Amino acid sequence: MTATTAETQRTDPWPALWALCIGFFMILVDTTIVTVATPAIIEDLQAGVNEVVWVTSAYLLAYAVPVLITGRLGDRFGPKNLYLVGLTVFTLASLACGLTTTIEGLIAARVAQGLGASMMTPQTMAVITRIFPIERRGSAMALWGATAGVATLVGPIAGGVLVDTLGWEWIFFVNVPVGVIAFALAWRLVPRLETNQHRFDWLGVALSGLGMFLLVFGIQEGEQYDWSTIAGPFTVWRLIVAGVVVLALFVVWQARNRREPLVPLSLFADRNFSVSNLAITTVSFAFTAMGFPLMLWAQLVRGYSPTQAGLLLAPMAVTSILAAPVAGRLTDRVHPRVLTLGGFAGLGVALLVLQAVLAPDTPLWQLVLVFALMGLGSSFLWGPLATTANRNLPPQRAGAGSGVYNATRQVGAVLGSAAIAVLIDARLAANGLSFSPADGAAGGGTLPDQVAGPFTEAMAQSLLLLPAVLLLGLLAVLLFERPRHFGAAPARDAAPAGAAEPAPH
Repeated sequence: MTATTAETQRTDPWPALWALCIGFFMILVDTTIVTVATPAIIEDLQAGVNEVVWVTSAYLLAYAVPVLITGRLGDRFGPKNLYLVGLTVFTLASLACGLTTTIEGLIAARVAQGLGASMMTPQTMAVITRIFPIERRGSAMALWGATAGVATLVGPIAGGVLVDTLGWEWIFFVNVPVGVIAFALAWRLVPRLETNQHRFDWLGVALSGLGMFLLVFGIQEGEQYDWSTIAGPFTVWRLIVAGVVVLALFVVWQARNRREPLVPLSLFADRNFSVSNLAITTVSFAFTAMGFPLMLWAQLVRGYSPTQAGLLLAPMAVTSILAAPVAGRLTDRVHPRVLTLGGFAGLGVALLVLQAVLAPDTPLWQLVLVFALMGLGSSFLWGPLATTANRNLPPQRAGAGSGVYNATRQVGAVLGSAAIAVLIDARLAANGLSFSPADGAAGGGTLPDQVAGPFTEAMAQSLLLLPAVLLLGLLAVLLFERPRHFGAAPARDAAPAGAAEPAPH
């Protein structure tokens, strides 16, 4: 332990943790708050469903691509410094989101928000890992996980209240005072930590960013261009294939880079790390995609206000928060295959039941039970998967492992956002419907009875994608092996990504 670290750990680290929790809370709320405002944004900015989905996809894409390297930038320039820069970018971008009057401007501002979030997230984990001694780190991560659970509950409800009372712009304006407070507290309470030199894999950043953009753009815009020509020689399928090729080149480059690759492929030699990354991709895919059809159905078919629509997800967040401590204790005692199989089974069954019962007149108690089961299942996925991912890794690789795992989770979210937009458009068309602001479906009105049924059927059919994707995760966790040093406290503490994972949304 260095002198700087030893001095830091002699002081009380909890005030710094509370300061960081505010910024982390704001990032997580912003990933869930937009879906509730989707109908209002569609009407006010005269946008289509696919364009509004880009408001989330752009944020997630800008969040996912740089997150692998921003952690190393924190090591180089100091995690506190980069956290404060990221918080400033995020707060100013939130102001820009609220001030924009076009869907294109909103998407551009969301890109800036994502860049700010990508600078903040790795620094928070680095600071916690370095200021808390290993025997107290578990308690710190428990608070971190509770923050994620509360953010999951607050996001949709707060978004609904703000949209109902002040307008959708205020889901972004509210970040400005919170960001100022978070900046002041972090400046005062978070210690400055020693820095280290790093070589930066800029070619890896360029290849991963270009590949992800081509793939996501091709998937999400495919339906808009009838899976054909976009402009000149550029077709949807050529973009998708080009994205896959560029991502393959990225993997080849990572294998050949002998200096400091963006993604150390040796991490994947550990079976549990590889399985966890695949599994969390499917979980993140499902939870990101789920919000769009549900919020559209709740507000346009049932006539719920944004607040009421957000409250639909409250049972999921509550059961997740209540079950998370139990899942955390069992993670150190029960084989990860058992826990995660139960989690995938519960979540998959809940989604299948939701798809089956979704109708214009579905009883509210059925929805409450389904969402409660979703929260229960997810509590045995987020924490156990993250802990298992890094448990076998040596402490010096825990930082790299956490970065890769968080990036993988974000990639799943990006793909889920893009895929559900395509499927919603396709199922609406298959049911003889089109959706645009001119239809008068947004802004608090409900669809006419003759349209509500086909619209609901389209949303339910879209939801079938999610259990299909989760099946891949379920099959993956069958390959889990018993972790080495199973039940040892230091091994658990070496996995800081676990508690940082957002609760389902």
